Amino acid sequence: MKILVPIKRVVDANVKVRVKSDNTDVDLSNLKMAINPFCEIAVEEAVRLKEAGVASEVIVVTVGGKVCQEQLRTALALGADRGIQIDTSEKVQPLTIAKLLHKIVEAEQPSIVLMGKQTIDGDNNQTGQMLAALAGMGQGTFASEVKVDGDKVQVTREVDGGLMTVELKLPAVITTDLRLNEPRYASLPNIMKAKRKPIDVKTPSDLGVEITSGLEYVKVESPASRSAGIMVESVDELIEKLRNEAKVL
Repeated sequence: MKILVPIKRVVDANVKVRVKSDNTDVDLSNLKMAINPFCEIAVEEAVRLKEAGVASEVIVVTVGGKVCQEQLRTALALGADRGIQIDTSEKVQPLTIAKLLHKIVEAEQPSIVLMGKQTIDGDNNQTGQMLAALAGMGQGTFASEVKVDGDKVQVTREVDGGLMTVELKLPAVITTDLRLNEPRYASLPNIMKAKRKPIDVKTPSDLGVEITSGLEYVKVESPASRSAGIMVESVDELIEKLRNEAKVL
């Protein structure tokens, strides 16, 4: 069984981002980059399935420039077997990413596509669902538990009302939530081994996909600074301020 894990290069979750002076985009210069946290959870779950004897190969794929190979190498150090980079400098939207991943799915024929439910930069939560629709595969989103049994997989989903368990026939697309697992740290020996693992570089034209976008960034601004809180002497004073200053009553 093959497991395909799409990952994305994003700003490290612990780093505070800045907006460019011309308000056209986020300034990524000299910022620490990392694997998107949800993608890292997907890599960990795929590696665990391989260690359990369920999967025979874990393939990681990313869309972006050559710098994305750093995150592919990190995923390889965590236990993935090989990587695929779809090389483009263009800003790609979820539908285009889903089309590119669909071509990789057609070529690799994985039993499971295991991916983060969303990225912490775009927060779109769309790519997994779009890929499932394009590939005609069942989908289990927001997974907090994954159990593979033969040609079926049970996915426990986190929903508004609690938990929902769905059973899918393989192949299937699964998107991971935070409580699925806790990713491991890469050991130094595995980091060294990852340097020798193969990374295949493809372009969108190799896959027959045209990069198009119907989205235009008009302006990017930092969120407004929060004002300092104040102490009130009584409930009456609190109600008065909520009514007359905050105007929420």
